[in-house]
Amino acid sequence: MAVTALTAAGLLWLVRHHPRAAPGVRYGLAGLLLTLTVGTVIGERLAGRSWGELAPFHLCDMAIFVGLFALVTRAPLACEVLYFWACAGTLLAIITPDVLVGFPHPYFLSYFTLHGMIVVAAVLLVWGLGRPPRSGAVWRVLLLTNAYAALVGTVNLVFRTNYLYLCAKPAGRTLLDWFGPWPVYILVSEVVALSLFTLLALPFRRGAQHS
Repeated sequence: MAVTALTAAGLLWLVRHHPRAAPGVRYGLAGLLLTLTVGTVIGERLAGRSWGELAPFHLCDMAIFVGLFALVTRAPLACEVLYFWACAGTLLAIITPDVLVGFPHPYFLSYFTLHGMIVVAAVLLVWGLGRPPRSGAVWRVLLLTNAYAALVGTVNLVFRTNYLYLCAKPAGRTLLDWFGPWPVYILVSEVVALSLFTLLALPFRRGAQHS
């Protein structure tokens, strides 16, 4: 968490004080994120994990692709989705990780590095590169999140998987342990998501850009 915070702070300082460096920072971060993702998938595959286990249907996995698109294009909607997913979801996944191995296991390192980079990308785009949430972003992103959950729920039903932890809680200890049994924790998560999205949007209620 400390490394993530320091990295985000350093990149924010760089793009604010040296605007000409912003494109290089964006593309460099996108390239690093893509390279690490590919390397992680290859490493996990060689370690014996199936392609089904590696499919990018968890929210933080999909946030990687949203982050890549947002870093390259700075599209307002992509930046909004990344901001809310990263700060309300990925950050919590860093605080209470579903990781059953410890340092310095490769999965431990890749998990925290990738999750940290997602948060860094979101902070960079919103606070450093002028892509804050626009008016209505909370409900817009919440609707998209629920639509994505419905799609993933269908995948779970067909392939008997547990993406987004819609069918059962993670094996490791996470915040979901405090949200009650299935399916109560899903409904509680919905309320928590709306609350966190609303809090995250508060700094931009009057100054949100409409680009």
